[in-house]
Parts: sequence; C-alpha cells; structure tokens
Amino acid sequence: MSEEKLLARINHGFDHLDADGDGRLTEHDHVLMGRAVARSLGHTEGSRTEERIVDAYLAIWRDLHVSHLPVGTTSIGRAQFVASTRSLADDPVAARTVFGALAEAFLAIADVDGSGTVDAGEFFVFQRGHFSALSRDDADEAFRRLDLDGDGLLSVEEFVGGIIEFWTSREAEAPGHWWAGPPPYAV
Repeated sequence: MSEEKLLARINHGFDHLDADGDGRLTEHDHVLMGRAVARSLGHTEGSRTEERIVDAYLAIWRDLHVSHLPVGTTSIGRAQFVASTRSLADDPVAARTVFGALAEAFLAIADVDGSGTVDAGEFFVFQRGHFSALSRDDADEAFRRLDLDGDGLLSVEEFVGGIIEFWTSREAEAPGHWWAGPPPYAV
C-alpha cells in the first residue's frame, strides 16, 4: 500500500474525530463523540449510560492524547495528528500500545450485551456514532471483512486488530482498512 493511502485513512479518521469540525482535536470533541455514540446506541441524553460513555471518551483524551500535547496547549491540529499517527505505522510496539488501548476502550462501549464480542448490529450502531453517513450495507461489508474467522462476531483480536490496521497498515488488502466503512481511497 502506498504512503498516500495510509495518509488518506489517517486524514479521514481525523475528520471524524474532530467532532466539532474546527480543525483541532480537543477534549470537547471527545465529549461530542461520546454523546454521538451514546445516541447511536439508543441511550437517552443525560442518562447515566450516556455519562459513562462520555467518561470513557474523556479517558481516551486524558490517557492517549494529553500526555503528548506540547506544554501550554489544549488541542491537536491536523498536521500534528497526522504526523504522530503516521509515525506509529513505523513502530508496531507503540502502535499496539496506543491503538490497542483505544480499541479496548471502544470495545467496552460497542459490546452492548457484554458478551466479549461485537456482532454486526453492535458494530453498526457503534460505528454510526462516529461516521454518521455510514449506511447499514457499508457497515455490514466492513464487518464481513473484519470478521476474519467468519463466525459472525468480532472477537477482541479482530476488533483490536482492525483498529490497529486502520491507523497503521500499508498492506494493500488489510481488512482493517474497512474499519470506518468502504475506504474513500479504494481502487
């Protein structure tokens, strides 16, 4: 896979993480993402469950991002995000640490029934909270590609591996390229 396609995925991801569209990734974006995912999962605004999901997104902000911010700043711009994320593609151990932690936080939210796996319905409603234009058909196709053993469930390994591949893989046909639905750069 070309570097160009990896950068396209990272930029695509940033576009959806920047929930308020101001060109910066902030704590506020994490609150907005948490609320959007909670709504997508069917939780009432202001409910305890929505609060728990927002808290999980705020933990991602604190645990994964804040420690990497330059002193005196409270946001991550696109260029900084792309450069730091792209650098993880060359460091598999660091990528597994960073994106593995992110994936495990996401899994705790997406696994609505607490089974330890994510089914196609859970995947769709969770992803729809991040990617509002994602259709059910596109989510189902992404799910099929991520479900490596074809058992109709995303195991922890498949779920985590898909996220890591999305952000770091240069392999031409890595299933994780479909994490956010059909890659906008697909050939």
